[in-house]
Amino acid sequence: MAGAGNKRATAVRLPLHEKIGYGIGDFGFNLYWANISAFLLIFYTDVMGLAAGAVGTMMLVTKLVDAVTDPFMGAIADRTRSRWGRFRPYLLFGALPLAFTGVLTWTVPDLDGGGRLLWAYATFTLMMLAYTVLSMPYSALSGVMTADSQQRTTLISFRFIAAFAGTTVVSWLTLDLVRWLGRGNEPLGWQLTLGLYGIIAAACFAAVFLSTRERIEPPAQQRSTMRQDVLDLLRNRPWLVLFVLALIIMVTIVMRSGSLVYYLKYHVARPELTGLFLGSYSLALAAGAASTPLLTRFIDKRRLLIWLMAGVGVLSCAMYFVPKEAIGTMLALNLLIGLLLGPKSPLAFSMYADCADYTEWKTGRRATAMTFAAAAFSQKFGGALASAVIAWMLAAMGYVANQAQSDASRHGIVLLLTVIPGVVALVAAWVMRFYPLDDPTLARVQAELQARREAMA
Repeated sequence: MAGAGNKRATAVRLPLHEKIGYGIGDFGFNLYWANISAFLLIFYTDVMGLAAGAVGTMMLVTKLVDAVTDPFMGAIADRTRSRWGRFRPYLLFGALPLAFTGVLTWTVPDLDGGGRLLWAYATFTLMMLAYTVLSMPYSALSGVMTADSQQRTTLISFRFIAAFAGTTVVSWLTLDLVRWLGRGNEPLGWQLTLGLYGIIAAACFAAVFLSTRERIEPPAQQRSTMRQDVLDLLRNRPWLVLFVLALIIMVTIVMRSGSLVYYLKYHVARPELTGLFLGSYSLALAAGAASTPLLTRFIDKRRLLIWLMAGVGVLSCAMYFVPKEAIGTMLALNLLIGLLLGPKSPLAFSMYADCADYTEWKTGRRATAMTFAAAAFSQKFGGALASAVIAWMLAAMGYVANQAQSDASRHGIVLLLTVIPGVVALVAAWVMRFYPLDDPTLARVQAELQARREAMA
């Protein structure tokens, strides 16, 4: 039976409604993720009143705790058995805990500074654990809906178009929603805004559950432990390259988005431009993601990612030389960087699914959720490291919240948006040279897997 299902999965062309239904889930996730990337750090320093250095350490520690749980969640999801499949049930039952912990995370408690810091540790950890319970199965779902690599790239492009749409909503509306809903009470405004986002996100996750199907099952004879799954990944060279790459690229993305708010507020002295810059950047990311299926028809995924990250590196470094009065030039560079970064996520997640195929081809065992979960570990560690570096650098440069900054502090903020993520992006382009699954190799792997599945049918 499993073999027959896998055979059908290889031949299936995903209907449009299923691609849209799957994609809309990441709109919901980015109502949280975009807030974390762009606003959580400045919420902690400028609203909750925590010291920047302490926040940096807190975000690194809590994200590491969360990242360690990803492989465990992947192992649990791979071994789940239900009438709805392995991964879809989590989208239905995990939404409310995430909504509740999201509101708690953006709550300013009536405590002293030490108590507020402990509150931040506890609530952010709980929210990210709830996020993991949903996000790991959601990512793995794309690897079992179809076995066709180009279809996966298209499917995941829908996902990231929706993701960047969610980021656009957060970027343009969040600060206004905080003002409107709080009516002068900023902490209350953040609570109500995250409550609203939680309701919308829950509806998005329900849409994924209702509109998608799981078609690929592990080999019927497969019996493996979590330890075996991890060992399989450590012997998977394509996945190891992507693991390092995901960490590096996430440093670039989070460092740019997290420092942009500070850059506009304290260096450019135009905080009212935050919505324009973040919102237009998100639209550029979405446009880049939408172009991915077309680009991959003509350019090998590996070469495409090298060129994209090299371009991001050069443009980010160039932005360092833009004077703070040149708003138009600054905006144009920011848009071009977003356009080049847009295809990164669809490409990487499509390649994770290819890595799951590679493991099955090499070992006869398949652990789709573990493949995505361990990659998420790398991404979260990279994001945590970037947030921590921003906070630590601000503290080292003498940052004082809601005050005019010293020249050293302002220069540090400029470096965090431009040169530092630019150099990291260039390193990512170099790392991608070691990825071995070019198009001909991947075609051979998938053809041999297809023959095996047909033989078992």
